[in-house]
Amino acid sequence: MAMSTSESAIPLEQQARLVEESKRSAAYQAVKDHLVASYTRIGIGSGSTVVYVVEAIAALGPGVTSNMKFYPTGAQSEELIEAAGLTLQFINKLPAGQLLDVAFDGADEVDDDLNLIKGGGACLWQEKIVATSAKRFVCVADFRKLSPRLGTNWKKGIPIEVLPMAAPRVLDELKQMGSHNPRIRPGLPGKAGAIVTDNGLWIIDAPFMPLHLLKDSSESGIQAGNGDNGVWAVDALADRLIKIPGVAEIGLFYGKNGLQVESGGQKPVAAYFGMADGTVEVKSDIG
Repeated sequence: MAMSTSESAIPLEQQARLVEESKRSAAYQAVKDHLVASYTRIGIGSGSTVVYVVEAIAALGPGVTSNMKFYPTGAQSEELIEAAGLTLQFINKLPAGQLLDVAFDGADEVDDDLNLIKGGGACLWQEKIVATSAKRFVCVADFRKLSPRLGTNWKKGIPIEVLPMAAPRVLDELKQMGSHNPRIRPGLPGKAGAIVTDNGLWIIDAPFMPLHLLKDSSESGIQAGNGDNGVWAVDALADRLIKIPGVAEIGLFYGKNGLQVESGGQKPVAAYFGMADGTVEVKSDIG
């Protein structure tokens, strides 16, 4: 969601402060609504908003958190958990047949149906593993991530984790599918080569036209989103991308949520957005 004319007139320093305050408000509300004292296994995602999720959890005190274990999606969330004095555990240690009680994570963009683009920080595979290992996944973000359709505000493209040897072939196929200028994500400034994920793979960022929702076809009466003229629906594109040889995982979180399936739900049951005016907007499939 872009800032209005009046918001754009706010000094940059004040804008930055408002954004941080909005993230904190959303994080505290999400933790209040979804972290039950009896929970013992909590997933912690990556990104700037998750800093405040961990802050909100730690603020509950050891009387609430001492029996909880926290499962990170990457190095950043691992450091946050340890710095907050919370008990660190890893997803590969989750007992067979068990699920996390809840997982909190951010997003790069969220659409009207709670589909997500994630992977701006290159942790998308770990993030999807943790999210789909939880009974319920809760998204926490700020107002800039709220969008009617994926690809409307997030112009960098859908993050796709690929085998390095397959990257040229994947780029070719993405272009044939209608992606506009897909590219291998470069490494840090001053460092030659591609960014390398925690899994030793590369990231391709693939921009597409804004992705259709199911209701777009029903409202127009025309079946759309199957890739004709580069127009894709979220589910159809996700299904096509993951089938490209050399693709390990994609940054589209879509399909079912934890209320619709017992395990493996990729979409959040709720998304919390800290708004520029300090309020919190909640989009939810609960109830």
